[in-house]
Amino acid sequence: MAAMDATDAARILEESLERGLAGIRSAGSLDELEAAQVAALGRKAPFSGVQRSLGSLPEEARREVGRRVNGVREALRSAVEERRVVLQEAEGRRLLESDRVDVTLRGRRPRAGSLHPLTLVERQVCEIFVRMGYRVVTGDEVETDWYNFTALNIPPDHPARTEKDTIYLDVPGPGDLLLRTETSAMQIHTMEGQEPPVHIVAPGRVYRKETPDPTHLPVFHQVEGLAVDEGITFADLKGTLLAFAKAMFGEDQRVRMTPDYFPFVEPGAQLAVSCFICRGRGCRTCKGTGWIELLGCGMVHPNVLENVGYDAERYTGFAFGMGVERVALLRYGVPDMRMFYEGDVRFLEQFERVG
Repeated sequence: MAAMDATDAARILEESLERGLAGIRSAGSLDELEAAQVAALGRKAPFSGVQRSLGSLPEEARREVGRRVNGVREALRSAVEERRVVLQEAEGRRLLESDRVDVTLRGRRPRAGSLHPLTLVERQVCEIFVRMGYRVVTGDEVETDWYNFTALNIPPDHPARTEKDTIYLDVPGPGDLLLRTETSAMQIHTMEGQEPPVHIVAPGRVYRKETPDPTHLPVFHQVEGLAVDEGITFADLKGTLLAFAKAMFGEDQRVRMTPDYFPFVEPGAQLAVSCFICRGRGCRTCKGTGWIELLGCGMVHPNVLENVGYDAERYTGFAFGMGVERVALLRYGVPDMRMFYEGDVRFLEQFERVG
């Protein structure tokens, strides 16, 4: 750089002040202000060149130019701070405006949610039986061997007791704790706590070692039913389940019972309802039979009554149990029960809404 005299220095300082103030005052944002400050006072600015050349000036000129350098620097810095305050206030007003809420506008009604289809089905099943005079009972999902198996007349060598089917718990306390495999355990709890007559339904979640597929899950839901009193017969069982089928699937439903074996009932049966898709003519849903298997049922085994202290000579009763997921498959025509657990809102929003 060529040598600079006092006159050149004064001229450059005046130009730097004028140009710097113009750039600072025209800055429209804090970023632009930062750029204007660097242009006016940065290392590459003409102002800085004057600072670096002070040492080459005569002493008298150096003192005069030095005072002017300090004055220009302070003027530019003051202008930067003043502009920064203005820009910060403007930014604050902008943010406040963006957050402003017009309280005079009409509100937007939020989209109504819905109950899960399994909850809808479980509630509907329970409501049907409540209208018949049954009481809803619930209990713990962790049970002992007595309530889950022994009291229900399930023998020690029954396959359901093996670790291939039942989830046993290794926790402090009784050594026979397990995750309940059915809500039938609530039948025992209820009968231990009251004398007949007993009319209950027990909804709840149960656990089994199942491989998930379209009709099986390791965690699912059941509704068990129990009626115990003097003079109850198999005809009462069939009439009750026929009334349930009509209420759940329609007035034209028929029921069919075929013999089956369950340790806690004798005799036992499987109940099927006439196919509500094809009206009994035969279709893919009912596999061409015109019937859809729905639940297991039967007359309460005398051993179960005796295990809770009931007089099996005086009292009789019936029990039934159905899977909520299976009823939901039939109720809504869903092909795979795993769909109920995938959390796909597009699937779930198809079902009945609340409110």
